[in-house]
Amino acid sequence: MQLILAAIGRLKKGPEQELVARYGDRLIKAGKAIGITQVKTIEIVESRASSSANRKREEAQSLLSRLPDNCTIFAFDERGKSPSSRQFAKHVSQQLDGGSPALALIIGGPDGLDPNLTNQADKLISFGTATFPHQLVRVLVLEQAYRAVTILTNHPYHRD
Repeated sequence: MQLILAAIGRLKKGPEQELVARYGDRLIKAGKAIGITQVKTIEIVESRASSSANRKREEAQSLLSRLPDNCTIFAFDERGKSPSSRQFAKHVSQQLDGGSPALALIIGGPDGLDPNLTNQADKLISFGTATFPHQLVRVLVLEQAYRAVTILTNHPYHRD
């Protein structure tokens, strides 16, 4: 299964980029054991439309058009559910076991995600009601994906 991190906005050089690279490397190395064949990043430039609704719609269309067919979508949004790390690992496992060719982990821009995208998402996941910059959310998403892999492979990284 291909794992896709799809985000609005570009990640600039700095400590966040280093952490994203670190967890991405760990994820691909550990993920091979359970069938994660590739970790790919898709970055979409923020829309410059005049209204929030139009920006979200344009960004959603751009994101969705870049995803492969039959891709499972986990969208990160404050209105989602907050699974534990073990529950998140179970969601990932279900996609692996179900033969999903790709799992997209989607992060919205400053205006959030368009309802059309969240309605298409297979899972709507939240890190709580606080607002975080997209650079930090990328780190959190990749760390949780790596943690899910370690849970699924019985690696001692995760401790209950």
